[in-house]
Amino acid sequence: MLVALGASSYGMLVTFVKMAYHEGFSTAEVTLSQFSLGFAGLFILTLFRKKASVPETKTSGTKSIFKLVVAGTSMGLTSIFYYMAVQYIPVSVGIVLLMQTVWMGVILEMILHKKMPGLRKTVAVFIILGGTVLATNLLQQSGVRINWTGFGWGIMAAVSYTASMYASNHIELRLPPLKRSLYLILGGLITIAFIFRSALNQDFSYEIFLRWGLILSLFGTILPPLLFTRGIPLTGIGLGSIIASVEIPVSVLMAHILLKEPVSFFQWTGIVLILFAVVLMNVEKPKINPVVGPPTS
Repeated sequence: MLVALGASSYGMLVTFVKMAYHEGFSTAEVTLSQFSLGFAGLFILTLFRKKASVPETKTSGTKSIFKLVVAGTSMGLTSIFYYMAVQYIPVSVGIVLLMQTVWMGVILEMILHKKMPGLRKTVAVFIILGGTVLATNLLQQSGVRINWTGFGWGIMAAVSYTASMYASNHIELRLPPLKRSLYLILGGLITIAFIFRSALNQDFSYEIFLRWGLILSLFGTILPPLLFTRGIPLTGIGLGSIIASVEIPVSVLMAHILLKEPVSFFQWTGIVLILFAVVLMNVEKPKINPVVGPPTS
């Protein structure tokens, strides 16, 4: 549930980004406002966080902070790559490319743990991929010319998104989730500020902070890291990547409600398939314990 809620936040985010684009704001303005306000929000939350009764271990030192900041660069890159992609390709195609993290996550888990994925996980991956094609209405978009620039940005976003999943699952798990999220977002903010540093010296519109910054920071940099850092360690990167695919139906619904994009029967069918695959991955087999004595009523 935690991972699904975090992914749903990302699903709502892209619609808000497109609305900000329609008002003339740039990728630099969108990402900088999102991460700077997101970092400020997480910092305020850490000030009011209850102190743990158990003293923090050595893992909370400077070395741990550095690891989290470096790992957070993947979050910043994911936002940049994804927002750049949707400038060249439709949102539906961008979501398809971003969700390639489903099979990337499973392969990464297979390589790191040297273990083949189970049958249900493999079947769920194919169901999600098939549902993705339907949910994004690709079958109805005949004769579409592929914009390779947008395609490249989308694939790069998927790679960065997979790296973000890995960071949430492995880096400094002993630290409180709120503090981990703070340093991860700081790494993303530093990355974005470095890449778009020249934009600050030009016609940067600070109106973005009041117009869209609060919404983008809430759904893009505050809620998802908090939810992922709590949820992904419980699921693993492979299953976490699969659950995160609920971002697709959420994106479709948000685009339908706010952007007035029509949703066809094929898209609803794809959404149902994706949700079915998520349920399939989360239903555990019942454990049958040997009966030692007579059963009790």
